[in-house]
Amino acid sequence: MAKPAEATAPTVPVVTTPVLPTDERKLGDLTLRDTLAQHRANPACASCHAKFDSFGLAFEGYGPVGETRDRDLAGRAVETTATFPDGSSGAGLDGLRAFMRARGQTEFVDTLCRELIVYALGRSLLRSDEPLVAGMRKDLAAHDYRFGSLVQDIVVSRQFLAKRAAAQPPKGSTP
Repeated sequence: MAKPAEATAPTVPVVTTPVLPTDERKLGDLTLRDTLAQHRANPACASCHAKFDSFGLAFEGYGPVGETRDRDLAGRAVETTATFPDGSSGAGLDGLRAFMRARGQTEFVDTLCRELIVYALGRSLLRSDEPLVAGMRKDLAAHDYRFGSLVQDIVVSRQFLAKRAAAQPPKGSTP
């Protein structure tokens, strides 16, 4: 009787990710932007880094503890211009805000509304929750995107008011 052939697992290429130093002075003659560009030159790294490097580079105008700066720790001028994943560009926090408003605000607001409802109700969303989500999005825009309007919409919702409390064991008993 013949022995069955052993299955071999497909090989996955191992990508060694270089660790960035915690201090920009240890980058040598390169800026953080230049270092990340070198890393993105590797096709195995570029597919992910192309999606998120720009968001970090937009914050280069802030130091390690959030202070504003125009020079990095090595004394080099910082550059806050970034090219975002859709090809548009912007500078600093204002550029990032403009990108998010133009391209990501609708998705962000929808996700925020949905996740807050899930948290408040302690359950997954149901099809019957869609009108609540739509109302929250509308109210949020009408109230200049104030978080309080989301909270109010949830606590006065039919779903929240009818929410059942989880059964609590009697006092003094152990679960």
